Amino acid sequence: MIYAYFRQDLAILEMNFSSVNGTSAVTRNDRDTFATAVTKNVIVTALCISINYINGTLVHTFRKHQIFNSNPRYILFIHLVINDMTQLVLTTLLHIISYTLHTISVPFCLILLIITILTTLNTPLNLAGMAVECYIAICFPLRHGQICTVKKTFILIGLIWVASTFSILPDVFILLAMEPLQFFYSKVLCARDYVFRSPYGLRKRDASHIVCLVLVWLTLLYTYFRILFSAKKATVDIKKARNTILLHGFQLLLCMLTYVSHLFEQGLLYLLPKQVLAIHFASYITVQILPRFISPIVYGLRDQTFRTYVRRHLLCKI
Repeated sequence: MIYAYFRQDLAILEMNFSSVNGTSAVTRNDRDTFATAVTKNVIVTALCISINYINGTLVHTFRKHQIFNSNPRYILFIHLVINDMTQLVLTTLLHIISYTLHTISVPFCLILLIITILTTLNTPLNLAGMAVECYIAICFPLRHGQICTVKKTFILIGLIWVASTFSILPDVFILLAMEPLQFFYSKVLCARDYVFRSPYGLRKRDASHIVCLVLVWLTLLYTYFRILFSAKKATVDIKKARNTILLHGFQLLLCMLTYVSHLFEQGLLYLLPKQVLAIHFASYITVQILPRFISPIVYGLRDQTFRTYVRRHLLCKI
């Protein structure tokens, strides 16, 4: 699941899982030392600040120059950047809370989790929308101005949020229907698996993730193969176009690991059963942080027009 990696912190609490439920046991021995815990939190916080500094510079550059405000490609890009900044701050906050406060009130946890899940689900959908825009720009350049307008771009962004909301709403309804009232006055470890814990919600979540996985990858493969073939016919400088496509695909691949992260972790745990804490932390870095590091490189620093304007802001120069 999206937040399965937070289980590394549960050993601080009194928790034992019965093998009858098919869940591996977590005991007090499965926890980080103080030095390891501090190191992990320092790494996560440093990465969050560094990436958000670059992303904040991109947002500032976008706001300062009108050339970007009227371009659908840059509007989609800056929505991706703001979305990733929000997601990165919240996942980092949840990571630190799991080590410091351990448990927080359920209503506050629900607010943090819902926003985090929404922003996490938005990223692959936003990347798919950017792929479609790029496909239209290259394969239908004469109609690009009619199809990709600023108004339609904001409608697409709204649809992305609506689709993500519909994905999480059933989990909220199941939670309200299945959990007793006392649960909402209690404190829990703020992780998705320990708040949205109904088996019906788990099955729904897996099904929706599979559908999204298939749709986004079909969109990605179709548009990028068409872009690649069109680029070969239209320009001699194929290397840069191919590298951009490969970086975009790699970023989307990392983002899509969100949908299969629990399977990824279970496979590694089967091979390395004694490295549970290291595997969960590596999964967190790979799935939640690394894709947010690639975004400004692919669409900000490698874009010639954007790079021209962002260089002075990134180095705090006038």
